[in-house]
Amino acid sequence: MAYELYYWDGIQGRGEFVRLALEEAGADYIDITRQPGRGTGAMFDIMESESEPHIPFAPPFLKDGDLIVPHVANILFYLGPKLGLAPKDEGLRHVVNGLQLTVTDFVAEAHDTHHPIDMSLYYEDQKPEAKARSAAFIRDRIPKFLGYFERVLRQNPKGANHMVGDALTYVDLSLFQVIAGLTYAFPKAMTNSKAEYPALLALYDAVAKRPNIARYLASNRRLAFNEEGIFRHYPELDGAG
Repeated sequence: MAYELYYWDGIQGRGEFVRLALEEAGADYIDITRQPGRGTGAMFDIMESESEPHIPFAPPFLKDGDLIVPHVANILFYLGPKLGLAPKDEGLRHVVNGLQLTVTDFVAEAHDTHHPIDMSLYYEDQKPEAKARSAAFIRDRIPKFLGYFERVLRQNPKGANHMVGDALTYVDLSLFQVIAGLTYAFPKAMTNSKAEYPALLALYDAVAKRPNIARYLASNRRLAFNEEGIFRHYPELDGAG
């Protein structure tokens, strides 16, 4: 039975972290809201159900048969062993999960650069605050997070090809997506700082060249970054740092 992924149609967003794992593994999955005749209505049918005992709070969530698994890090922790994208050692699986949770924190901060006050307000309603938030993000938070991930990668006892162990895990794929998103949102800032993270950039390049990922990136299944998602490019924010 195919996995069912539920996320907003038209944006990569947080759903992309799950898509990358499913695509790398060649897993059979259905991106439900992108199916003709389904759309976001199918997602809200579950979220607003008055009978489903395990309703998710928000997308993305994954259905595996009758089981509903919410939250990106939780979904990947569930899928990792099934897709061959998690260490066999149980302890190391928790290390990978901890790194993925840190990615979750980083992604939330990236989102808040363009919506620093209120999710219900348009970006245009909070431009001055967004510029200040982006300046701090570029100056302080990008170096803090990427510097941390660079250190983890370099200090991996099995070598700097992967974040944990000697084989690809889902957190490697997630860091690929983070770097891709930051490069889209803040091209100037990332161009100026990429030389500081050579191990991460090598990981990014290696993931992009993996056959299943390369095919996915070239396909129409890979949605383009846009100004409705988490990573948004506003030139006035890229110069904020």
